[in-house]
Order: sequence, then structure tokens, then C-alpha cells
Amino acid sequence: MTHPVHTPVVAADGGLIRFTLAELLAGRTTSMRLELSDAGAAEPWLTRLIGAEASLAVLGQGQADLPAVPELGRLALLLWLRRWWPASPSLGVPSLDPALLDLETAVATADVEDLAEGLLDGFEASPAELFDTAIADGALVAAATPVADEVRGLCTRLAAWFDDQDDVVRAEAAAEVSAGLENAAPGQRAYALAAGTDPGSSSEGVLASGRASVDWARVPPGILDAAENTVTWRIVAAATGARLDVEVAGAFADATLTAVAADDGEPFAEVSLALGAGRFTGTADLDDAATRLATEVHSGRVTLVVGAAGEGVAGTTPEDRAQVVALVRARPPEVRTLAERAAAVSDDEEF
Repeated sequence: MTHPVHTPVVAADGGLIRFTLAELLAGRTTSMRLELSDAGAAEPWLTRLIGAEASLAVLGQGQADLPAVPELGRLALLLWLRRWWPASPSLGVPSLDPALLDLETAVATADVEDLAEGLLDGFEASPAELFDTAIADGALVAAATPVADEVRGLCTRLAAWFDDQDDVVRAEAAAEVSAGLENAAPGQRAYALAAGTDPGSSSEGVLASGRASVDWARVPPGILDAAENTVTWRIVAAATGARLDVEVAGAFADATLTAVAADDGEPFAEVSLALGAGRFTGTADLDDAATRLATEVHSGRVTLVVGAAGEGVAGTTPEDRAQVVALVRARPPEVRTLAERAAAVSDDEEF
């Protein structure tokens, strides 16, 4: 089964609408796959989307490959960006501002609502919820500077849409953001991420050591550098036993993270990780059994998982991650989203 990292999807009422990642990122999407789970729920919006005759055929089959609808493709891409975008300075992939992503996703969601009413009933977030998140604590205004004119235009569109929905409060809020950006001038990004540093190079007292990569599926989006081999671990001899030191280089934001170490698949230590200067670090004392293991362990037998370690997580492979990074780096400038364009402007101004 194809991992979700390769398949942007819109969760519609009564079904899923899937797209091919490579096509969406290249800006040349031609088809979408519809998989129904509840034909009764899907029938009203499907009829609005493709017409009564075509919808009857799809409802009978339960699934179909259909010509791509641009509005749905745009929403699927933005949802994918919010979850899977592989930000990594070392790979040349900039971080995307979540407030800008939320704003553009709010507009895309509203466009789909207008296209086929009911399609997004029970959807993960409404235009109102996405807009509220975007403007919380002034995040949108702070992020808008590199692309102020575009943000102003999207807020004006949302203000009109909210007004049509009789949502006066949000219509006024969107109009206020638009007006407030009238005289905004481009400027340098307000922050810079401190780079992580490797632990000390001394091998004194080190019983075992190694490196690992972060599985994107096991950590929240936008938290860690997406590059490979960003995790360093060491089992170090201590006066009363041994300890496990873990460092994860390349942190973009804080989160609750842990690392689980296993020997031949059997967990023997869990480390709580805390945010430092551009990295997460943590240390855990090993109990007697783990200490005995540490004195005999071969580094090649130890695996270290950052984030959710449960068996129910569908993990990404190094091949998955490499393929996605390659597709993102090859993305044509003319099809970039608002958040991507803002990141490109910020990178140009950084130095």
C-alpha cells in the first residue's frame, strides 16, 4: 500500500479523493481517484460536482478515476504541505509559515464549499477554523510582510465569503487584516534558527554510539529538520551504571518528544527530549538490566526511534523521504503556494 506521504488526499463526506503527489507538485494534475465509503452521503455533492449521469455510474462502482478538479487538487496539495512538507536548511528546503498555510487553506476550503456544497461536511477544518488559527496572536500579520499584497487579496476574498455566510465577525476580522497590510513593506524575517551542534567528540566512557534518521510519520509536522541522520545517540559509562544521551539536530519549534532505544527490536530505554538551541536533547539513566546490555551491545543492533514508537504507526522509509525531497526541490517556481513564495523572499533577504 502506498504511504500517505505519497498521496495527497481530501477527506470528503462519504469518501476519499486522492491525487498523485508528483503531479500536484509539478502543477500538471490531470486525474483524481474517488473512493466511496458511504454512497448515500456522497451522492448529493458528487452530483453537484460531476453531474447526475456521471455520478450514478461512480456510485454504482464505488470508485472511479475522474478528470482532476483544480479546486480539489489545490486543497489536497495544501493539506499535504501542512502535514508532510520536508523543511530542511541542509537540503535547501525552507520552512513554511503555518499562518500563511492556514490562510491559503481557508481560501481553498471555501472554494471547494462553493464548488460542491456538502462535500466537506465533517471535514477536518472549516474556513472559519483555519482563519481563526491563522490570525491567532497576530501570527498572520507577522508572517505577511514578504507577500503582503497577496495576503491582503486573500483576506479580502475571505471577508466577502464570510459575509455571504452571514459570519459578520470573521468578515470584519478579515477586512481588518487586509486594511492593516495596506502599507506593509517587505522586510527581513524576524528570526533565524540556531543550528544544532554535535555532542563532544571525545569517546571516553562511550560504550556504544550511532546515528539515526527521523521518521516523518512519527513526529508532528514542522518541528524537525527533514534531512537524514540528524539523530545522534551514545551509551555512556557512569559512576553508578550507564546513561543514554540523545541529540536531534535541526529544531524549528517546540514539541513534546521522546526517543525510544531498542536492542534487536526490544525497547530498553526511553528518553524525554527538551528543546535547546536549534536541537532537542535528552538523557536517561539505564537500569541494571539495560546497563548490563549496554556493556555487551553492538552499536549495529541498537535502533533509536524519535517520536511515536507504536506498531500502529505507518512509518516512512529512507526511500520515501528521498523521493519526496527530490520532488519538492524540483518544484517549478510558477506553481508555488503563498507560503512557499514568502519563504523564498525571506531566504533572499536573510543575508
